[in-house]
Amino acid sequence: MKKSMIPAIVILLLSLVIVTGSQTFLSPCIHEDGSAGPCHWAGQEMLGLGCVLGVLAVLSLFAKRARPGIFLSEIPVCALGILTPGTLISLCRMSTMRCRMVMQPAMIILFSAALLCAGIGAVLSARGGEKS
Repeated sequence: MKKSMIPAIVILLLSLVIVTGSQTFLSPCIHEDGSAGPCHWAGQEMLGLGCVLGVLAVLSLFAKRARPGIFLSEIPVCALGILTPGTLISLCRMSTMRCRMVMQPAMIILFSAALLCAGIGAVLSARGGEKS
């Protein structure tokens, strides 16, 4: 197994946690009256970014020559994932709400780890000179 495949596998696993977590154990607030708060849309954005990240990770596993470019394209997706909850899309106002206590820090950590892996993968795959 090539060294540059390891970051791709890690990013794929992180994207699976992001996608499933954004809808289950890391989901945004659920209001008592059933209404969607502002954080609902941040959760939907996390789902979409996690799906894009997963597709790019799968592509990087199979496209050897394009692997450095695919890793580089994962970097802005991860940056959006870090900036979305609370910066680009507002969350609930109270600091004790689930979206601020659970979703925001977890997503920042997960997307930061994926960003680090994408950077490492880009360097390893560009330096390795892989041939198909």
